[in-house]
Amino acid sequence: MVSDQCSVIRNMAKEAQCTVAKKSTARSFRDLVVWQRSMQLAALVYRLTGIFPKEEMYGLTSQIRRSAVSVPSNIAEGQGRLSTGEFRQFLGIARGSNFELQTQLEIASTLKFGNSEQINEAEGLSHEVGKMIHAILEKTDH
Repeated sequence: MVSDQCSVIRNMAKEAQCTVAKKSTARSFRDLVVWQRSMQLAALVYRLTGIFPKEEMYGLTSQIRRSAVSVPSNIAEGQGRLSTGEFRQFLGIARGSNFELQTQLEIASTLKFGNSEQINEAEGLSHEVGKMIHAILEKTDH
């Protein structure tokens, strides 16, 4: 188990190195794997929240969707900026939104909103995205 986790972390670190190396040559934010995975997360969150209670439309449903959309949006905006410092700043915002999303998924789970399998899948994907963001931040200049 620990060996598997170490392997996953090493692979994410390699992905981060590639992302940092490619950042200046990437034609589009769409080329970034972390953006692609965060887009999958946002789509999953929309499907998950589609069955939340209707009275939550302007409460938890809206909040969780905004957090999920914020992650790939900030990754994309950061990739489009001119400096590594700005890229890091927007990755930091994406990271914060991802933590916010994890908290909201925990609240949804506690309240038994949505499908528990989808919540678990979203939590796993959110943790994966979080590790990727962290690895990129570790590999970029401070």
